[in-house]
Amino acid sequence: MNRTLVFDSPFLLGFDHTRSLIERAAKAAAESYPPYNVEDRGEGALRITLAVAGFTPDQLAVTVEDRQLIVAGKREGAADEAYLHRGIAARGFVRTFILADGMKVEGAILAHGLLHIDLARPEPERLVQRIPIKTAG
Repeated sequence: MNRTLVFDSPFLLGFDHTRSLIERAAKAAAESYPPYNVEDRGEGALRITLAVAGFTPDQLAVTVEDRQLIVAGKREGAADEAYLHRGIAARGFVRTFILADGMKVEGAILAHGLLHIDLARPEPERLVQRIPIKTAG
């Protein structure tokens, strides 16, 4: 895998994890199903809305693992139905979103074929740490 030139700077120490996050985000951006919106609701709150027409709550799963929000849909059955035209996708999916430090998933609501996932970023505490200086010898 090609390394990003920015992360090869000797002044950026310990950013290997950030590089892997960027690579995971690039992979997730290539996914196109189901379509989604990300809405800024102010004061650090976000709402992700996914178009999941035809899915029931028990066919959907929303999980957070290692700062990654994973939304999965699994459809079973309906294989024996005969369609003259099928324009509504009936396939399962997995869509991932990388969460920043401190982001919390507050809940998920399914309404009118749309899955709304609300996230919040609480205001971080300001931390000032004084490092003692020792003398040698």
